Amino acid sequence: MEFFDVMENRSSIRKYTDEPLSEEEIRCVATAGLKAPTATNKQEIHITVVKKDDPVQAMIQKDLNPEAVVNFYYDAPITFYLSAMDEFGWNDIDAGIAVENMHLAAKALGLGSVILGCMKKVVCGKKKEEYDKLLCIPQGYSYKIAIAVGHADTEKVPHNIDFDRDVTVK
Repeated sequence: MEFFDVMENRSSIRKYTDEPLSEEEIRCVATAGLKAPTATNKQEIHITVVKKDDPVQAMIQKDLNPEAVVNFYYDAPITFYLSAMDEFGWNDIDAGIAVENMHLAAKALGLGSVILGCMKKVVCGKKKEEYDKLLCIPQGYSYKIAIAVGHADTEKVPHNIDFDRDVTVK
């Protein structure tokens, strides 16, 4: 798929089939995150790949909202957790750029994805040390953002934009 087609047709997917991702699909999506530009070329992003049946997913869900009808990762077969070096001031921005690369790569591969921010308060909260261990977050790094990826079991129309309203050209 051409880049502008990917960008034009991407949307956040919140329903997935049970079909697992191949090792090649996982590798391609993770590589897209690692290929993202970083401030001063620091390359401080670390990615942890977690399958939906990993107990950490249920633990995060329980700490986040055990009463929820839908879990935070929408039963996607894979959730990629991005962390970044604590001592680098641009780490939040770099993680955001990396996760967007991953979102676009997933679409280019014919996969669906949704960027997840809701569990930051849990993963970086009072159980941070425990979650750092469970999510294999390197020493001196902290969780930043995640993305759920899988084979879409739904279609969603991409949102419209209003260029004239949202862009000023001087």
